[in-house]
Amino acid sequence: MAILTMSRQFGSGIRKIRQRIATTLNYAYVDKESILNEIRTRGGKWEQWAREFDQTSPSIWEKHDWSFKGFAAILQSVLLSHALRDNVILAGRGSNFLLEGIPHAYRIRFIAPMDQRIERIAEWKSVDRKTAALIAKETDRDRAGFINAQYGKDLNDLRNYDAIYDTGKISADEIVTQVTEALLARDKLNTPEGQELLRMRAAAARIKSALITDPQLYVPTLDVESTESGLVLHGIVHNAKQYKLIEEAAQLLARKVPLTINLRFRA
Repeated sequence: MAILTMSRQFGSGIRKIRQRIATTLNYAYVDKESILNEIRTRGGKWEQWAREFDQTSPSIWEKHDWSFKGFAAILQSVLLSHALRDNVILAGRGSNFLLEGIPHAYRIRFIAPMDQRIERIAEWKSVDRKTAALIAKETDRDRAGFINAQYGKDLNDLRNYDAIYDTGKISADEIVTQVTEALLARDKLNTPEGQELLRMRAAAARIKSALITDPQLYVPTLDVESTESGLVLHGIVHNAKQYKLIEEAAQLLARKVPLTINLRFRA
């Protein structure tokens, strides 16, 4: 089946919509707790850092810290591993950017007028409207900063989505119908070629997250790129010993996937 990514403005009121879509199509929903449960298996402080960094705007120091880079790599790997299973709804966190160009992925964003968002937040949080407005603006700022730090992208650029749904203008029934129909149509695009493209992206993310979170390797500049001919590991190392350690670890992680090593020595 097709994959659904759902980005939303805080207070746009999509909880019941999401539940109805998941129930109608028998889709699994990957939310914050699902992600944290998988990150917990990494051990160490990764769950703690995930809770601290999730959907918050990191400071300039945090953005370049090993803990944030590691969390970002793990998060992307977890999201892509779930995407491989199909029949899934991925809750924001830049999943739309990870699945850009995947034919059977339907990437949507929910928005709503600020007045309606404030009203929902005030009721949900049991606060006055002024406080609710501050919460909405602060959350918008944090989430935009989080996406920019993770992907270098603009969360609010509507061109980054396949469709936009304004819950202030479209009824819940209409949204559920439209999204369900769109997913059924996307399912026809779920080809072996599309699956292979996704599989390679997931492999790249898996290898990157394993390497970048290994304290014995410590590579401050590292990326794994998915190409038509295989994976390419880019990075900067300090010496020949570090080069060999990373190369051996990467080849082991790659398993049967073709992997080109493109590491450079720091000048």
